[in-house]
Amino acid sequence: MINITVIGTGYVGSVTGACLADFGNRVTCIDNNAEKIEAFRKGNIPIFEPGLETVVSRNIQSGRLDFSTDLRKAVGSSKVVFIAVGTPPLEDGGADLGYVETVSREIAAAMEQYTVIVNKSTVPIGTAKKVTFWINEELKKRGKNIPFDVVSNPEFLREGSAVYDFTHPDRVVLGCDSKEALNLMKDVYRALYLNETPFIETGRETAEMIKYASNAFLAAKITFINEIANLCEKTGANVQDVARAIGRDGRIGSKFLHPGPGYGGSCFPKDTRALAKTARDFGEPVTVIEAVIAANENQKKRQADKIENIMGGKGSLDGKIISILGLSFKNNTNDIREAPSLTLCENLVAKGSRLRIFDPAAMEDAKIQLKNIKDNLYFASDEYDTLAGSIALVIVTEWNQFRTLDLLKIKKSLNSSPYFFDLRNIYNRKDVEAAGLKYYGTGK
Repeated sequence: MINITVIGTGYVGSVTGACLADFGNRVTCIDNNAEKIEAFRKGNIPIFEPGLETVVSRNIQSGRLDFSTDLRKAVGSSKVVFIAVGTPPLEDGGADLGYVETVSREIAAAMEQYTVIVNKSTVPIGTAKKVTFWINEELKKRGKNIPFDVVSNPEFLREGSAVYDFTHPDRVVLGCDSKEALNLMKDVYRALYLNETPFIETGRETAEMIKYASNAFLAAKITFINEIANLCEKTGANVQDVARAIGRDGRIGSKFLHPGPGYGGSCFPKDTRALAKTARDFGEPVTVIEAVIAANENQKKRQADKIENIMGGKGSLDGKIISILGLSFKNNTNDIREAPSLTLCENLVAKGSRLRIFDPAAMEDAKIQLKNIKDNLYFASDEYDTLAGSIALVIVTEWNQFRTLDLLKIKKSLNSSPYFFDLRNIYNRKDVEAAGLKYYGTGK
């Protein structure tokens, strides 16, 4: 059993801490928010992530998992310390390493023995070197010569299935500069190593690049199929058939070929911009990724124009009520960071619409993010409560409960021109039209 400290109890930190405890390690999760720590101790998980509450409760009861604000005590007794703090975007697209630097220096002030410091946060290439420098600076101030290693161990967690992804990963990437650190990290992940999970053993810069390259490639794949979908709408082709056919090609694969209103969330937008910024800094611009970033922003903006054009053109939405289903950037999460729904809502209101909106998990966060247009919003109690007085229903997020809507009830509730916009293609056109609704999907 290895003593581990995880600093940061956000999405990545809480999942990492809970799952490492489930692997048999003794883990203390640290955060400077005392209220948040107390909530975790009581089993009240402040983020929406299916399965996480069960893992946290099980390991608290077993004594393998604890939550605390006392960083010094936790780090002083740990052999491995994970940094899982935020790296928010700067105005130029780069990643803000302020939290990483602060935590690195706090770790150095608390270390008492050989320690492996692990970058779990998504950080620019070269950050491991910076962490090493910051720790050495603080140790020098203390007059201490405590040995340590810095490891890059990026996360590959999908929100909504993060617990499964952590416990059943496609691979574990370990960027290490010493054999001692590598062996210790293998012990940390012993449960996966014994199950023959592929381990990628590489240098620290390479591990940092792997994370950005992975996310950038997936973002490019999403953007590619979205642009093909837009072309399909103009040519009469069906993007779902296109995606199904090209996805059967083993060189391409079927994942991330689902068209929609654009990608969002905490990873793809931030990481593509950060990679592009790093590339510009090194004089090697990644023009493909630059194009992906621009195309995705256009994809989010064009949804309101598409709805307006279908419903009669400029001015046709003025004073009209529209129902919006789904605010989180994807299903099974309450994360609305850079969600396409935010852009859609803002643009529809700018065109004169009033909106009735609902999401199973993201309503409270949406009230904060959409406060500038709150006078034009009604936060509904469920999916059918959005329909009163509306002339159109727009599905933005593919929550399971939106896949089995009562179409006849929707037709009855909407006004005389019942528009049904399925931005995620979760319905069959024939079924929707059979209920008397006017169906408009994405790319077909």
